[in-house]
Amino acid sequence: MNGKIKFPTALSVVIANMIGTGVFTSLGYQLPAISDFSAIIALWMIGGVVALFGAFAYSELGAALPRSGGEYNFLSEIYHPSVGFLSGWVSATIGFAAPIAAASWALGKYFSTVIPGLSDQITTRSIGEHQFHIALFSPQMIGAGVIILVTIIQSINYAIGGGFQTVATAIKVLLIIVFIIFGLLCACNTHISIVPTAQTYKDVFSAPFAISLVYVSFAYSGWNASSYIAGEVDNPKRNIPLSILIGTLLVTILYIMINYVFLRTAPVEEMKGVNEVAFISAKYIFGDNGAKLISLIISVLLVSTISSMVIVGPRVIQMIGEDYSIFRVLSRKNKNGIPVIAIVSQSVIALVLLFSSSFDMIITYISFTLSLFTTLTVLGVFVLRYQKPNLERPYRTWGYPVTPAIFLILNCWFIWFVLKGKPAAALVGFGVLAVGLVVYFVAKFLSKNKEIKSL
Repeated sequence: MNGKIKFPTALSVVIANMIGTGVFTSLGYQLPAISDFSAIIALWMIGGVVALFGAFAYSELGAALPRSGGEYNFLSEIYHPSVGFLSGWVSATIGFAAPIAAASWALGKYFSTVIPGLSDQITTRSIGEHQFHIALFSPQMIGAGVIILVTIIQSINYAIGGGFQTVATAIKVLLIIVFIIFGLLCACNTHISIVPTAQTYKDVFSAPFAISLVYVSFAYSGWNASSYIAGEVDNPKRNIPLSILIGTLLVTILYIMINYVFLRTAPVEEMKGVNEVAFISAKYIFGDNGAKLISLIISVLLVSTISSMVIVGPRVIQMIGEDYSIFRVLSRKNKNGIPVIAIVSQSVIALVLLFSSSFDMIITYISFTLSLFTTLTVLGVFVLRYQKPNLERPYRTWGYPVTPAIFLILNCWFIWFVLKGKPAAALVGFGVLAVGLVVYFVAKFLSKNKEIKSL
């Protein structure tokens, strides 16, 4: 079994891709709409169930259709190349670029809490008769600097980022565990109850609850990372479901516990509508200096989140370049085998999103748009079993057909309420898809003509 990925590595991949920006930022956007603490905890429990059931389905597809590219590969094979292309288009344009922008924004917000007043420093630049005032250390500017730095590093050598990812993931888990332990031991004045009440059930079945799943969905994103390694794992029938089960359950428990600690240690009014909820909670647990240290550590760890997406994202862009000759330039690699053009293209889009959208908007339209394709992908398990019943499946979805059906119901519920509650973000997502469909037909036509001329 030489060259096969072993269980510990498969488990670390799941955990590394799940723990990112969301857990340190999501609560602030849930609190304005949901007042019941039990409903907040239920949000994170449902998010974990959705992630787990979706990951089971992706594992079957990843083992049966092992080519790199995730949804781009699955949807092209199951439905039509145009559907796969749209998925790849979303991944190439906002699928990874938007989370990079969101992580960079969060990093800037947390880092600005370390040195109070840093973001208020303004510099003035004159162009002709016009003067422009620029906040050099605003969250966006700090985030932009990190994106540029990481892009340069990952365009030179993957090995530098690879070791950093492993260490950073271990530190992330350790940080959350330490935060939880001290938060539970803290003699804070805030007392909360998570025992369900009549208000709990009212909140759970409300539109704000479904929309709040946007942020939870973003926090859990990464469970489908298994689709990138399923064909390479040793003993996939055992190790794929086991790594997903243990990884997702571990992350779910950590997420539930740390959000309980946030609620227990900090006044709700201070956390409403803000990104840096961990900093606010840390002030009450560790004091002002301790909170600054926590923010600094989170900022550093978010660099690893950005770095991992700068590595993984261009893989889909590269696949598109290999399949469509008009985009062949995107698949070009430098002497070290790195798709530099794909990396730079993704980072440029991330920078545009960072300066043109709010954190809230970025999270909403990326979660909504990607949910459309995760829904189609999980539905693809049913379709592929009907189309190709004899296809070799090293791993079969646990709990089929119940678990994928539950995933589809919950995802459709979430999509419907986003359409109703945040139509602007949904329109952005549909706009990206519409442009992608036009690009697909143009690319297909031009690529076909180019192939004919080369004959």
